[in-house]
Order: sequence, then structure tokens, then C-alpha cells
Amino acid sequence: MNAEKAEARTEVATMGGGCFWCTEAVFNSIKGILKVEPGYSGGRAEDANYNRVSTGRTGHAEVVQVTFDPLAITLREILEIFFATHDPTTLNRQGADVGPQYRSVLFYHDEEQKMIMEETIEQLNREGIWDKPIVTEVEPFEAFHRAEEQHINYYERNRGQAYCRLVIDPKILKLRERFRDKLKEF
Repeated sequence: MNAEKAEARTEVATMGGGCFWCTEAVFNSIKGILKVEPGYSGGRAEDANYNRVSTGRTGHAEVVQVTFDPLAITLREILEIFFATHDPTTLNRQGADVGPQYRSVLFYHDEEQKMIMEETIEQLNREGIWDKPIVTEVEPFEAFHRAEEQHINYYERNRGQAYCRLVIDPKILKLRERFRDKLKEF
């Protein structure tokens, strides 16, 4: 980590692991994460809204942009959580969510992030955690478009909804079991 990053005490990571409701819920629970915003990356600004992105034709992925304190949690640790809480081996799909907007993707903000992302993928592939290779894309960050208000803190506001109970709750349970030491205290 260079002195400028340490001095700033914040970094930003942008990642898509399927539905942004799921990824946001996961990272809202992690110590060292200062802010989590769902949104869209990978397409043109004029197409960045839920209705257009949902068609799968805009080039966007549903993502979260995570602001974190690198002295409290490293990008590598964030990536460990990211890869453990979605299936990075399915192309353009997470469970019943199908289309390129649900692809597994990491958008790097600088060359150091790119290197860490690529090394992490290589390491996980070598470890053979999954039966298939990781298909997570690593792309340069160009822009982030914040999701509409109804998508912000979706899980917190809709825990009783079927999608939250059936899809997000199991991810949160897995997170609590595997990363207990990384969780914020509520």
C-alpha cells in the first residue's frame, strides 16, 4: 500500500456478484467497510437505471461500490468475502438471476487493485475450491451510477420478502459462519 492510500485511510472497490441487494447486504455487515452503495458499472451513463439494466442489453452489471479503511480490512480480505458469498464459476448468472447484468465482475481503480484481483483469482483457482474455474471478469473502472433509492439498503428494509428470505438470508448465514471475526457488532 502506498503512503497516499494509507494517509487517506479510505479506498474504493467496485464489484458485482449477482444481484446488488445480496452483495450490499453482505458488505454492510463487515468491519472496516465505511459505505456500501448499490449501482451499475460497465455500460453507458444514459442507460444506467434499473429498468434498462434489467434487460441485460446495456453492458452494465449490478454492482456495489464499497468504501473501506485499508488499515481495518484489506482489499484481499474483501475479495475473500466476495468470492465466498457468490458463485464465481457461473457465467452471467447467480442462481435464478440470469443475464450479463448479474455477472461476476471486479472493476479495478488502479494497477495495484488489478494485480491483487488477478492474483486472488489465480490463487483460488489453484486451491480448487470450486469444481469449475472462476469466470469473474476483471475490468478497468470507468464509472459508477448509483442505484435508485428503492434499491438502497433493500435487505434491511425488506427482510420479510421472499427473495430476502430465500436468497439473501443463506448468504448472510454463510458469512456469519465463515467470517465471524470480520463482522461489525450490532
